[in-house]
Amino acid sequence: MITRSLIALLKKKLADNKALILLGPRQVGKTTLLNELTKETDKVLWCNGDETDVREQFSKPTSARLKKIIGNNKILVIDEAQRIENIGICLKLITDNIKGVKVIATGSSAFELANKTNEPLTGRKWEYTLFPLSFSEMAAHTSVVDERRLLEHRMIYGYYPEVINNPGSEKEILKQLSDSYLYKDILTWERIQKPDRLEKLVQALAFQTGNQVSYNELGQMAGLDNETVEHYIQLLEKAYVVFRLSPFSRNLRNELKKSRKIYFYDNGIRNALINSFNPLGLRNDKGALWENFIISERMKHCAYNQIYSNRFFWRNHAQNEIDYIEERDGQLHAYEFKWKIAKGKKSKFPKIFLKTYKPAICKIITSDNYTEFIEP
Repeated sequence: MITRSLIALLKKKLADNKALILLGPRQVGKTTLLNELTKETDKVLWCNGDETDVREQFSKPTSARLKKIIGNNKILVIDEAQRIENIGICLKLITDNIKGVKVIATGSSAFELANKTNEPLTGRKWEYTLFPLSFSEMAAHTSVVDERRLLEHRMIYGYYPEVINNPGSEKEILKQLSDSYLYKDILTWERIQKPDRLEKLVQALAFQTGNQVSYNELGQMAGLDNETVEHYIQLLEKAYVVFRLSPFSRNLRNELKKSRKIYFYDNGIRNALINSFNPLGLRNDKGALWENFIISERMKHCAYNQIYSNRFFWRNHAQNEIDYIEERDGQLHAYEFKWKIAKGKKSKFPKIFLKTYKPAICKIITSDNYTEFIEP
């Protein structure tokens, strides 16, 4: 079994009386992780918010009713808790009034679950996100050497657990994941009447991975107005399909201030959306795949190691750019991502950026040195 990086941190939180909220995309192993977390006690009650009778049980919460549901159990796990209308109130009543019970809620929708729990659970919860498997988790499971050998494979097929555990069936699994789960929550929340346009938008985003995106251009491709494009992208973020980088801009007049870059949480899902599983040597999007892979892995690394920072890219109208910037503890850390650097060729950071912002770190991340960027 592959040990998840969050397990040690979650174990430390089992002893207090705060609720545990575990967010993350569908099918990344939240239930498996919680089975491992709770395996040492037999007094665990599991409920699934996708089931109608479970939603009915929790529909009109009172302390007395919740005590009856929980019985003698010491841990209550509620999967897909965002589907339960009054979940925030339920969790508050349990944490405040039912002593000796640890409540854990999972959700594949940051939008719904966070909205329903933020106010009721102020000061009463720990919240974490589980992502698809990471390079460091797989390297710990096998070895760094083995995982480095599989780098090109991971860049194409990604890190979803079912993909990792079923070699040879990657394409079929990814197509099922992207078709069955990718839009499920979004279509449920919004009752979208034209899901084909949402699908066209996601495909357009896949083709523009690593590039600055224009909502107007995306709208023309998908047959949507700018406002709808922005709304759909926000929903895709909340469903853990994509995430955005904003431009870094502080001092210079010619810096881009309104553009954005959009990346996928998983390379395999991105490639499944455009039906592109060719080997790396036969692709013209190698740079985009590498940038998406390394930024998503860095995001996992920072989340699991509690490295808190603001994330940006930088570009000005003179076409000078930096792929990725982290701002933490008042300092800037700037990174460029290159799959390979040709012998005798050097990559340089823009002089205007160095002179203006004086970053603490400037580093080129390649397929030769990337492990230091994403390993603990």
